[in-house]
Amino acid sequence: MFKSKKLVIVLACLVLGLGILGCWASRTVLRIYDEKSGKIYVEVPAKEGDKLFFGWFHSLEKIPWHEYYHIDGHRQLILDKISFPAFGAGIPENKGKECYVKDGLIYMDKIEQVFPRFIWINSHFATKEIKLNDIHISSGEELPEHTKLILIVERKGDKWLKWMKKI
Repeated sequence: MFKSKKLVIVLACLVLGLGILGCWASRTVLRIYDEKSGKIYVEVPAKEGDKLFFGWFHSLEKIPWHEYYHIDGHRQLILDKISFPAFGAGIPENKGKECYVKDGLIYMDKIEQVFPRFIWINSHFATKEIKLNDIHISSGEELPEHTKLILIVERKGDKWLKWMKKI
């Protein structure tokens, strides 16, 4: 009788532990990590409908460039609009369905371009600010200089599961 109670308790703890692990692993997060080492620099909760702002300086023109995204139901980044103060090398003249000027900036809106992730070489100068729902989550100065970084929205357990598959 005592052994069967012990077994029931062990099984209940195992089921509870797996349930907690499943809840933890299924949480959706926005991560910024080093492409080479896998080191995570930023990890914040994120969900469908959240708004991502990525502000940077155009390398050739040295003008601010702002990108506005939302997260869709498949954890992808959807580029909604961009804004910048002037046209120059490499700047599109007709991106999106609407173009307008507001407060001295040119906006191209309703772009709807899908990005499963961002991959970029970080610059302390060029990467100005990254915000989620208008809350600062990082900047170029807070991330390692000249490092290939990945920004992705994924389930918290995805990185752990990828690591487990390697072993």
